[in-house]
This record gives sequence, structure tokens and C-alpha cells, in this order.
Amino acid sequence: MNNNGLLWRGSWIAVLHATVWASATTAGSPPLPPTTAPISPAQTPPPTTATDAPIDAPGLLNVVAYGPSVWSGSVPVGDAGFATLKAWGVQTVISVDGAAPDLTRANAAGIRYVHLPIGYDGFDDARKLQLVRAVRDLPKPIYIHCHHGKHRSAGAAATIAVSLGWLTTEAALARMKTSGTAPNYAGLYTCTASASLLTAATIDQASPDFPSVTRPNGLVEAMLAIDDTNDRLTAIERAGWKVPADHSDLVPVAEAAALADHLRLLAASPEIAARPTSFRDLLAKSQSIAQRLEDQLSTVPSGDPARLSADMQALQATCKECHASARNQRSAPRDVSATSGAATPPPTAP
Repeated sequence: MNNNGLLWRGSWIAVLHATVWASATTAGSPPLPPTTAPISPAQTPPPTTATDAPIDAPGLLNVVAYGPSVWSGSVPVGDAGFATLKAWGVQTVISVDGAAPDLTRANAAGIRYVHLPIGYDGFDDARKLQLVRAVRDLPKPIYIHCHHGKHRSAGAAATIAVSLGWLTTEAALARMKTSGTAPNYAGLYTCTASASLLTAATIDQASPDFPSVTRPNGLVEAMLAIDDTNDRLTAIERAGWKVPADHSDLVPVAEAAALADHLRLLAASPEIAARPTSFRDLLAKSQSIAQRLEDQLSTVPSGDPARLSADMQALQATCKECHASARNQRSAPRDVSATSGAATPPPTAP
């Protein structure tokens, strides 16, 4: 590992010893852009499978239908987002984002939350079965979201639709493009492309107990997640910001997106909210640079290597500043476990 990598490792270990990884709310996440939808949720009907473009509604962005009563979109923002979901009759919300769901607003709206996070590089068969069973069995309509509603929620919804026989593979891939899933997210597209109709017996292998909140298992795992992501990005940088020849499994945009997500979740923790403004500003700056890396790598062709490397250096420099700010304010780490939801109701038709 080079000196920059070591700086990164030491800095983030210090920061993570001073914070808790997960948050009980998504407060502090970068704000989604305002919608231009009407003020009243009732004035914005949900999209159908015939709708050929994403729609925005109060508190929701990039909403696309993947089934007659299953939609993918952005995280519901504030009271407006949950008011829209309630107006649409949504019974269940499934988050594939890493941030903890807004259970308070969901409960107030009479909506059940299920939290099954996935990565930007896709998800394994076990998570696929959980998602498919949740959508098959839980009350509908169902709203599936990540953060912006373009990539992870679309990949999950498309895979579910193929697995349940609602869409052909070609139609599901086309819906992902409608959602705005960038072609660089190869892992998400692969999940959908490799999906097939599942039997009831196969789906039943997944547990019927769905967590309302899924949180990381502890500080050490959080530290390793950030450190490993940086190591992978460093390898990608050495390869000229392309897939390294000796690591063909690394997708540049997926690694940058994962780093941006790690920083977003860190910024959302209540411990960060209690820190000095100067520290929070540095973290926000790191998050902004990481997001810029993702945005550049999501284009085809990807961004200028020199500019990408400059942003990487700026990110590591900001990390060093965070370290200097946090090193004298360490607190004892604590683990947060998952919370399970209620038992699954009888299956309902889509």
C-alpha cells in the first residue's frame, strides 16, 4: 500500500473510533434535489408499466413501475414523501439503501418498512431470494427505494420482476434504463440479466422474517469496509481508472459509489451531528468529492484520469484534516444489531 493509502487507513480508523457507523434516521444525508411536482400528493398518480419515463412526486424522485403494484424510486423525503406513498395506497416499503429507514414517519402513515441493503456491484442469491419473497408475500402496493432511485432500487426491482415472471429479461433491463441506471453498473445489470423465473419452493427457502432495520455488525466491519473500498479504488487508479488486469471483478463506478455511500452513512450518524461544524464541513467535503468521483466514472467514456486522480488526492487530503480534527475526541465504539419486523402475512397477488 502507498503512503496515501496508509494515510487513508489511519485517518478513517481514527474517525470511526470517534463515531458510530449506523444511524437511526437518514438525517444528514445529502439532500435530494427538490421536485417540481404538485404540492398535493393526490394530484400525482403513480406510474404504470406503460409509463415510459420516470415521474417525480412530492417527496419522491425517479419513480418507475416494475409491476402492476410495485414501484422503484428514491428515498421518501420528509412528510411529503410518506404522504405521497399513503395517497398511492402503499402498504410496504422496501429499502435497499444502507441508511436506516425513517420508521417514525412510516409507522405514522401505517406503512411497513423492510430493510434489505444491497451494494452497487449487485447482490448474491441469498439476498435475491429475500427480496423476491418479500415482494411476493408482503402487502401491496410496494415501493422499493435506494437513495436516488436510479441504480440499486432499479436493479433489485428488475431482478424481482423477472424472478416472479412479471417481466421478461429484456423488458426488465429496459426498465432499468428507464430508471436511469448507468451502463457502468455492470453488477446490477448482471443480476437482472442472469435472473429467471423462480418456483415457489425456491422462493420459500428465504426466511419469512424481514428486518425493519439492518445495521452493520460493528465498528471493525465498518472500518474494514471503508479501508477495503479505498484499497480497491487505489488499484483502479493505478490501472488508469479502468478495471485492473489482475482484478477483473472491480468496477470503477461501483467502488466510487460504495465509497460515497459509506461517507453518506457516516455523515448521517447522530454522533457526527453533535460534532463541531468544522468537522462536519470536512466530512461533507469528503462526501462531495467521492460523489464527484462516482459521477465522473458513471459517464461513457469515463472521466479524465488526471482529474480523477486529482479528486482522489483531494479526498485523501481532506481525510487527513478529519483525522487531525478527530484524534483527540475518540469515544468508545459500540455495536448495533438488526431489528426484525413482524411475521409475514399471507401472500397477496401483485
